[in-house]
Amino acid sequence: MNKALNQNANEGAPGPRQGRPGGPKGKGPGAAGLRAPARVPPMAEPARMRRRHWGVLFSFVLLVIAPLALFAAYLWIVADDRYSSTVGFTVRQEEGSSATDLLGGLAGLSGSSSSPDGDVLYEFIRSQQIVRQIDDQLDLRAYFGEYWQSDPLFALWPDASIESLHWYWERMVRVSYDQATGLTELRVLAFDPVTAQTIATAIVAESQSMVNALNEAARSDAISYADIELAQAEERLKQTRAALTEFRTRTQIVDLEADIQGRMGVMNNLQQQLAAELVAFDELSSTTNADDPRVTQAVRRIQVIRDRIAQERLNFATTEVLSTGEDYPTLIAEFEGLSVEREFAEETYRAALAARDSAQANANRQSRYLATYVAPTFAESSQYPERFILFGLASLFVVLGWGIAVLIYYSIRDKA
Repeated sequence: MNKALNQNANEGAPGPRQGRPGGPKGKGPGAAGLRAPARVPPMAEPARMRRRHWGVLFSFVLLVIAPLALFAAYLWIVADDRYSSTVGFTVRQEEGSSATDLLGGLAGLSGSSSSPDGDVLYEFIRSQQIVRQIDDQLDLRAYFGEYWQSDPLFALWPDASIESLHWYWERMVRVSYDQATGLTELRVLAFDPVTAQTIATAIVAESQSMVNALNEAARSDAISYADIELAQAEERLKQTRAALTEFRTRTQIVDLEADIQGRMGVMNNLQQQLAAELVAFDELSSTTNADDPRVTQAVRRIQVIRDRIAQERLNFATTEVLSTGEDYPTLIAEFEGLSVEREFAEETYRAALAARDSAQANANRQSRYLATYVAPTFAESSQYPERFILFGLASLFVVLGWGIAVLIYYSIRDKA
């Protein structure tokens, strides 16, 4: 019945060009009639799987489910258990002694390191040098290559080079270093707990050797620098003393200060005589007249003494010293310069000698040492590989990669 009604409705409805016999704008006989009913679109068909949908589903199974299933089977069935050994240590440096502090700026001659020793040790543990040293002791390539047949994903391939072993070392030895506190923590992985602990112990031993090498280098540098400073100070002191000796030989004056004091003694004596004559003149003037012969004689003596004092001062300033060709002021200036230079050289020599003794004292004790606050641990159960974490990360990246690939495919398909 519904089929018949639909057929009748279709027969009564005008065709695509019905109702427009008069041409455009509907100016025909039917333009004034009833308006044609709108065409009803057919009902949507039920959704069903198409070819592209099956392709997406097949790609999900092929690119996501299958790799994750294989990876999970490898983690839980094939992968060998690994054990970890943890060790923690820090580099301690001995504080300066009170004797060194008294030297002030000269304490730098002892050669203290300005770079953090923890940074140096951190780079050393991650270097190829320690890998080679421990490989020579424990034969790491043979040990980790032994598990290549059973676990090729987490083991080292046979006949690996030192560069490959260094790359594998960074996977098996995880270093954590805190620059703020200077604490270093290691986590060493191996396929059995004994080897993990042995490798951790070997790392601690090589780190201690590295710190001892830093100590030895610091000691050698400190002593060598102190010896150089002491030799320079000693040579300077010899030169200043030789210059002072040459001055005394040239001027034939053993002690210029004593010679000057002798000449100044004459001046002092004249000053005393002048003072005595002035006092006597004052006494005589108060009891006699100005025309008294004694007053005239007193005035003459006072003037003579003053003239002599002026002449002595002039002679002291201008008269050449015998066999030198120089006057006393020039000799005094030269002598004072040589004396100051000698005193400074003596002070420098004493300071350099004290710095040398301090460097020698510091060299006799260990200024840096490795303090282990966590001894290498022995694992009782395996914690690696971290199967659930690895599987979760793999699932995340695989699903994200597959989703991005599908989006790119549909984007290209819609624009085609």
